[in-house]
Amino acid sequence: MKSLRFGIAPFAVLTLSVLAGCASITRGSTNEVKFTSNPDGAKVATSTGQSCTTPCMMIFERRQEFAATFSLNGAERVIDVKTDLAANGAGAMAGNLLAGGVIGVGIDAATGATLDHFPDPVHADFTVPQEEQIQAPPSTI
Repeated sequence: MKSLRFGIAPFAVLTLSVLAGCASITRGSTNEVKFTSNPDGAKVATSTGQSCTTPCMMIFERRQEFAATFSLNGAERVIDVKTDLAANGAGAMAGNLLAGGVIGVGIDAATGATLDHFPDPVHADFTVPQEEQIQAPPSTI
């Protein structure tokens, strides 16, 4: 009786085709968020404990929402940063569903790989009052 022999190549092709739409692979679980201010030079402290001076960039977990407090010359501006489904994140999720990657869907949901931060860039304008700062829209997830 002949035994069926499968090499590693068919398994690798099958695995890659299932994971091709996986946002965790194509987008990763972290996101670079930019911070700017008018004028430049504001200190930014986030509720996650990270800080920098504008203009700058920090890396966050995609599923992590936070508040950014900008300080400049004794004035403060607080901007809420939320997460929402990204356009290309939705495409990757659809790729998971079409390729039968139920595991990929679960991984993407756990890592937040289909999400982006909003607003990005996070901008504080010290020439207008706090009430006029651009805030993230309410989360839809």
